[in-house]
Amino acid sequence: MAAHSPFHYIFNTPARFNTVKAQQIKIRPEIRRAKPTIISATLRAAVVGGGPAGSSAAEALAAGGIETFLFERSPEAAKPCGGAIPLCMLDEFSIPSNLIDRKVTQMKIVSPSNLTVDFGKTLKPNEFISMLRREVLDSFLRSRAVGCGATLVKALVTNIDMPASEKAPYLIHYISNNNRNTLAVDVIIGADGANSKVAKAIKAGDYTCAIAFQERIRLPGDQMRYYENLAEMYVGNDVSPDFYAWVFPKCDHVAVGTGTVCSKQNIKQLQAAIRKRVKPKIEGGKTIKVEAHPIPEHPRPIRVRGRVALVGDAAGYVTKCSGEGIYFAAKSGKICGEAIVRASENGKKMISEQDLRRGYLRKWDDEYFSTFKFLDVLQWVFYRNDAGREALVEMCGDEYVQRMTFESYLYKKLAKGNALKDVKMAANTIGSLVRCSIVGRQIDVYRNRVCVGEY
Repeated sequence: MAAHSPFHYIFNTPARFNTVKAQQIKIRPEIRRAKPTIISATLRAAVVGGGPAGSSAAEALAAGGIETFLFERSPEAAKPCGGAIPLCMLDEFSIPSNLIDRKVTQMKIVSPSNLTVDFGKTLKPNEFISMLRREVLDSFLRSRAVGCGATLVKALVTNIDMPASEKAPYLIHYISNNNRNTLAVDVIIGADGANSKVAKAIKAGDYTCAIAFQERIRLPGDQMRYYENLAEMYVGNDVSPDFYAWVFPKCDHVAVGTGTVCSKQNIKQLQAAIRKRVKPKIEGGKTIKVEAHPIPEHPRPIRVRGRVALVGDAAGYVTKCSGEGIYFAAKSGKICGEAIVRASENGKKMISEQDLRRGYLRKWDDEYFSTFKFLDVLQWVFYRNDAGREALVEMCGDEYVQRMTFESYLYKKLAKGNALKDVKMAANTIGSLVRCSIVGRQIDVYRNRVCVGEY
């Protein structure tokens, strides 16, 4: 039997459950006085969830010399997702160009009154938004993690036992090939989405979730050519009372969807509404897949507890206003994995909760807290009613607003603006809100009359 820590044995026994057994080891006094270390060659880590967050975490851990197990229940499945990633992610995560379905250089935003703004006027020749399918991206990132040394475990994690003492292992219970198994690990990264079992195990608290609903529609050739490098966003109470609807191009189809927090029970009606608004452009198309998934609206109250950390959707890293999550998922996984590698000195010593808070949470919050709060404020200002949405679309016609938006989105840093132009933008925003509140009231009057049959 290979030499491992007493906490690191996995036995295949005739019993229904595999169990982890401990051996008695005599510890010299000088070792007792030393900093906590693991007895086997490397720290053992489990990453639960094989999306961008989990795969990026597993890659960082395995590349840093840590024995890594990556749990993914359904590697073939794909999370419903618009599939847009920023330009900086291609270089930072070495995403090959052959994974990209479409390079979007045009974007249209359509208001409740059907005011349409071309939102791509300020993109530079080498700038674009990458559109890809999640099943393609996720598979690539998982494969790369495995190539770095991670072990992919196709299994359903059922529950997690907390350590009996400070240095004891976590026990992960899972089902693989209809067999129940148990794995002992030193540290866990929860990357298992909005309904995270890892979050429940550490009592990380609840958060508000939206629901995203999406249909993949294969279009005839001429209609697909219209969306060759074009993405569309629609706002209005009809398609979502608190978010937006979208048409995003993929390799041979478009993704048409919407999302909401406050009207989940009406998600199918909202989806019918976005289909109605884009009907002339998708008529004759064939629906090839229907998808729905919960999306977190804010970070969990607790993201680190003990030697367990949450990343990606499990931690609540999806931005308000834009609903972006892929980049932040991958980035959080990478930061967390690298923090564990550093704190453990490439797997040679045990880590603590303070290591995770210092190396992961503090770095994450320092880099992205202001971005998330800024987008939270934008959503509160512009998504509360149709007047705000009209003002948002009107503002998006301004080239300075577009340039600031794209610099922040494409490169994941709040763009530095011009003081005078910022003041002008603020004044224009107030003017738009005042002006569009009148338009919003007129739209509501019109809709009420339609409902009672006056038109």
